[in-house]
Amino acid sequence: MTLLRDDDLAAAFDHASRSYDALVAANPGYHAHLRRSVRRLGLPGRGAGLRVLDLGCGTGASTAALHTLLPDAQITAVDASAGMLAKAAAKPWAKEVTLVQAPAEALAQAGVHGPFDAVFAGYLFRNVSDPDAVLATVRDLLQPGGRLAVHEYTLGGRLTDRLLWTLVCRGIVQPAASAIGDGPLYRHLWRSVVDFDTADRFAARVRAAGFDHVHALPLPGWQTGITHTFVARRPETSR
Repeated sequence: MTLLRDDDLAAAFDHASRSYDALVAANPGYHAHLRRSVRRLGLPGRGAGLRVLDLGCGTGASTAALHTLLPDAQITAVDASAGMLAKAAAKPWAKEVTLVQAPAEALAQAGVHGPFDAVFAGYLFRNVSDPDAVLATVRDLLQPGGRLAVHEYTLGGRLTDRLLWTLVCRGIVQPAASAIGDGPLYRHLWRSVVDFDTADRFAARVRAAGFDHVHALPLPGWQTGITHTFVARRPETSR
């Protein structure tokens, strides 16, 4: 199958937005893993005085994880899908949370400007056409020393990781999604992961984009070897 990109992918997420929260709720550890990745940012206290960008916020699961652990931070949550963002907007948020519709490639045009103290990107980079360009944009949005956490499906490189991912997608996720009319998006989900970087390769991509202190950290449970948190920092001084 051909991967969905740009407007086609946003439209698929629009259509899936009505059932998205129910499907991810059936994924063991989904919300706990997002909170774990937020903690791995290592931001101090309750986030008072910090600006955090939630890039690819979807229906707000990552935004909720950020706000739960950093309730005093100013959070800007961005997504390209109008449908997903409408679901996020329907949820109760404190005044510290701002929602913006924009693709990751056009943040400045939507009025999203740095510097940010941290950027969190959940399930984003395998879905953009040019991940290197988006990483460069993220680096420029961070203040020197600013922190990045990428929470992403990135296979560990073992055959068993790929086989388990395929088994879960084809045996559970795709049949459930097809039954409610969202088969194309979840077929894209499977393919986007197997075609994307392994964890080691994505960590190298982050380093090549000019970040340091780059680490790939596995997540627990059935997603070990399938989902990782990548943490990194913008260098304090220009290279």
